[in-house]
Amino acid sequence: MLLLMLAAVASVSRAQQACQHHMVRTGKLFGSRPLASGDKLSYASVSTHVLRNFCQSNIALYLGRHIFMTMDNFENSLPPLIFPKNFSVGIPSVTSAFFAPGSIILFVVNRRVYIYNYLTDKWSNAQGVKTPVSHISGDSCCFSNRFCVELAKSIFVYLRGDVLPGTKIYFSDNGGFSFQDLDRNSLNSFTGTLGGIFYFHSISQVGILVVEGGLGTFHYLEHPLNHSAGIPFTYNEPLDVIIKPGQRGFLILYGQSSLLVSPNAGQIMQTVELWEGKRRLLSDISSTGFAIHSVASNIFELAVLTRNNNLYYGSQSYLQTPVIQLPNPPHWNDQTSISFTDTGMLEFLTPAYNPKLLVFDFEKCTVNVQAVLMDPKLEIEPCNVEVMESTMVNKVFTIDMNTKLDLSALIIPRRRKTPIPLVMVSNPHSLGFEAFISEFGNTLDGNIKHKLEIKLQQQHHWKNADHNFTSSIKQHSISSLTVDIADKTMACVDLKPLTTLISIGCDQTKKIIVQNKISACSMGILDPVVLQKNYTYTIEKEAYKPVSHKAEAQGNLHVYYQYKDLGCPRLVYYDKPWKPVVELWKDGVLEEIMNAEYVLREINGIITYSYSLTAATANCRSQPQNWSTVQAELDKGADRTTLWNRENYVSCHDDKDGKPLLWPEVEYQVLGGRTDNKVIFGQRNGIYTFFLSVVDPYYSYCSLNTVFSVYVYGALPMVMFPPVLSIVVLVVTMLLSIWLAYAIPKELNTEKGQRCKNFCSWLFLSCLKICNCFWLWGRLRRCLRSRKVKDQPGGLPSQVH
Repeated sequence: MLLLMLAAVASVSRAQQACQHHMVRTGKLFGSRPLASGDKLSYASVSTHVLRNFCQSNIALYLGRHIFMTMDNFENSLPPLIFPKNFSVGIPSVTSAFFAPGSIILFVVNRRVYIYNYLTDKWSNAQGVKTPVSHISGDSCCFSNRFCVELAKSIFVYLRGDVLPGTKIYFSDNGGFSFQDLDRNSLNSFTGTLGGIFYFHSISQVGILVVEGGLGTFHYLEHPLNHSAGIPFTYNEPLDVIIKPGQRGFLILYGQSSLLVSPNAGQIMQTVELWEGKRRLLSDISSTGFAIHSVASNIFELAVLTRNNNLYYGSQSYLQTPVIQLPNPPHWNDQTSISFTDTGMLEFLTPAYNPKLLVFDFEKCTVNVQAVLMDPKLEIEPCNVEVMESTMVNKVFTIDMNTKLDLSALIIPRRRKTPIPLVMVSNPHSLGFEAFISEFGNTLDGNIKHKLEIKLQQQHHWKNADHNFTSSIKQHSISSLTVDIADKTMACVDLKPLTTLISIGCDQTKKIIVQNKISACSMGILDPVVLQKNYTYTIEKEAYKPVSHKAEAQGNLHVYYQYKDLGCPRLVYYDKPWKPVVELWKDGVLEEIMNAEYVLREINGIITYSYSLTAATANCRSQPQNWSTVQAELDKGADRTTLWNRENYVSCHDDKDGKPLLWPEVEYQVLGGRTDNKVIFGQRNGIYTFFLSVVDPYYSYCSLNTVFSVYVYGALPMVMFPPVLSIVVLVVTMLLSIWLAYAIPKELNTEKGQRCKNFCSWLFLSCLKICNCFWLWGRLRRCLRSRKVKDQPGGLPSQVH
């Protein structure tokens, strides 16, 4: 009897310790600023919800009869959030809210989008939304790299329940400050009503939930899923969609009496299973006829509080989503909401009005799920894994074009247990992998240690997937990688799956450098000291075309040499075909000599160089691109800042998308790759500054480019006359001289020749006499002048002033 009483006391003690009540009551310590004037915001739904900022979990938004904004996890009393009267919307009712990047929350208030900055407590209108909307959708990403920042700024707003395809959908790529209309053509193939539109970054897709005939179906806009759709599911009531954080592709769809989940961004919809101990009671918990009051979720977990006082908890995995009913839920009322503050820590939050201070206090009760599941009455099987860890957790890895990634994880099961490891990628259309597991020793207590090795690369390079299954290799994408245990028990609350984010895109640590082994400075042609002292050089007006307009140059161009960026110019002989040696560097280490296709352009407009190959000699199958055609495309409305790069490059060796080869003698202006094209410099010495851009779309996702300089030497000065004219004049002169040498002696022997000879003799003697007279007269004048000077008493005459 005593043992039974002790067991009962222990059971009660465990039940009491599972939830620790406390009241947050700080009065007006929440801030010194006065309460704002305006109308109190309220949530339009009958349920309550706590929306947390995934990147800063202490920042949260309570949505209920009143709306509260906290930056310390509701650890202070708060006034309700006030909507300014100057917006004139009537009684403000919120249908949707979203944490945008920075300190911004987007609200849909009375079918209009507003921006709230919680640091400055300022409201403003979002620009570009011209028609009524009801919901906001977006995703959070907390890493600081470029693609993650862009991901978090992608947001949709839409009117749920509106008729397709005529509904207006707006998207933003700047975090919700302004919106643009979504192209109507992308919606023309859909009929029914709109259930929602979402950025599913886990599969690099835009997904549209279409409702028709009581069924909901997810459709996708990008290849390769744009010709297929998800599995239809029952849609009997409007469903809110939660995109779980972490870009793993997990969704939760719920209404008043419906609860569905998806492990792959809506392609497959699953019901939530109800378990009791080791037995499955129901394959669909929605069949119990419950009414949902509040739903809580984090990366891995799910909790549901129903109006009939039932609390369900479970973990969402790729294979299934089982939940169990937790005993003895805390006391709550219709304003209570639940949320996860950490893994396995479920918090009940209830605002309580304090009439003396005109603020709301918060009653909080935290349920330690792991402690609750240890109750023997629940018959939960102990966790079958002791350790599962890896260095890849909470990191972002990059797989660039033609690169691989190796990851590993350590798994230690309980003794006499053999768990089944599960490796999943969220985007198999872009990322493929192979996994191997092996034993490598034992722990001190005899448990076997297992090492899981994972090799990842682009799905294209595994060469075992159908072309219609893989996404475009030219477009960057992302995927998450998750390592879990397929048969993990419900008790493994603290043993979270190992997950990481992988960017199939540009490796920002890559750069290209043009090799500079022989420079104009090392050969003594240029002085590096002089180059650093504001050195300028002149480009003759005949040698360049202005880059800012199409007119001819009006004068010489004087260019300041930027030694800090360019260094000493590479040395190139003018008459020798030349091609730069381009090095690829990664993290400061030389990776390889690049052999990808690239293009050059002299940034100052110099045109005294050409290429060794033509379209015909380069074996082009279609008309090749060149700088003129690219410029013409830019003139037609494209962004002028866009250069000839991997995104707009079309290879002439692939005639699938190219133009017919109509002008085979045109210059082929692409270097590298499969051809041995080279640059030929004209007869001009001087500095050339080139912009080099890699255009090969299959070399790297990065826009690899660089600027470098060369010094061309060895060219002789340009001749004044054309060489052909000089040769003709020289030949004519020689022939004329030979003819005269033959004709003159012969002609002198005739009477006419004698008269000409006598006349020439007379003319010569006359000229000689005249020259002698002038010479003698000059000598006489100098003599007389010198004698006059000597006869003067003072020598040289003094100057008269």
